Amino acid sequence: MRIFAQNEPLTETELDRLEEFLKSCKGGKAMSVEELDGFVAALIAGPEIVMPSEYLPEVFGGEMSDTCEFASLDKANEILALLMRHWNDIAHRLGKDEVYVPLLLEDEKGVARGNDWARGFMRGVDLRHDGWGALLADEDYAGCMIPVLMLFHEDDEDPALRPAPIGPERREKIIEYMAAELLAAYRYFRRHGQSYASARASAR
Repeated sequence: MRIFAQNEPLTETELDRLEEFLKSCKGGKAMSVEELDGFVAALIAGPEIVMPSEYLPEVFGGEMSDTCEFASLDKANEILALLMRHWNDIAHRLGKDEVYVPLLLEDEKGVARGNDWARGFMRGVDLRHDGWGALLADEDYAGCMIPVLMLFHEDDEDPALRPAPIGPERREKIIEYMAAELLAAYRYFRRHGQSYASARASAR
């Protein structure tokens, strides 16, 4: 049996296993792997530690024991271990001052749109809305949020909130900037003395 490091990236097989499990949760409210990736990125980069008791119901669309069915306790622990390893991978890269490339799924046309990632990220922001508000109020850093907000509002019901149509080349640039600005947001909150949201700390 291979022993994985706590911050080793998930393999394609493990990501598929996590995605399949999330799809099996009742009610259809569990996150996709892409949305989960954006959500976790926001929690790690953000202003303070968010405890699992608060963020896991967001991931699973309710209390895990109510919305998800497990063949055994070992299966439940396996899924949580995958989630924690993914968290640690993102935290490790940002902690090393490296750009974390968002995990994006391709649509039926083979295009990685990034909208689900942006929605997940904004759900993470909403859990600590006041803290993120400090970044948005800072003229030097408010621009960090522009790429993610463009993809978040791309299909908004309110036409006034939608950005100009996003073509393939522009989308690629927005996604590149979104990754870079995630690191900028992480640096902002660390520079201002906020808590380092490592998985190890948040699991206590």
